[in-house]
Amino acid sequence: MNMSFHYVAHMNPWALLVSTLFLWMLGACWYSPALFVKPWIAALGISPHGPKKGLAAGMVSSLIGDFFAAFVLLHFILWSGAGTWLQGGFIGFLCWLGFFAATTFPQGIYERRPTSLFLINAGYWLVGLMVAGGILAVWK
Repeated sequence: MNMSFHYVAHMNPWALLVSTLFLWMLGACWYSPALFVKPWIAALGISPHGPKKGLAAGMVSSLIGDFFAAFVLLHFILWSGAGTWLQGGFIGFLCWLGFFAATTFPQGIYERRPTSLFLINAGYWLVGLMVAGGILAVWK
């Protein structure tokens, strides 16, 4: 396995930016009233009429986290040699399975969190990483 980082200088910054913004916008839609905000709030036991403090900080930290997620996913895409939408989506799926689902599902069990919370959060990352992987693979 070639562990060289020479390709970092030749990455497509637009692909990274689009993937980051896709993840961020998907999160805004996923956790909106149109999709899953009501069951998500219920699973967390948060009052929907409570204070909105921390919303801006959460959005900024989500954007930063989404950038790092896309950046790391791009490394896996490049290391694997994935060049098609399907291959990139598969790399995204593997990252989701190994780094998200495999760690957060048992954590939710230990914390006695509702399965619905795992399904909502895991669903976001499953869709997000697979689509971002496809974007990064075809537009590296």
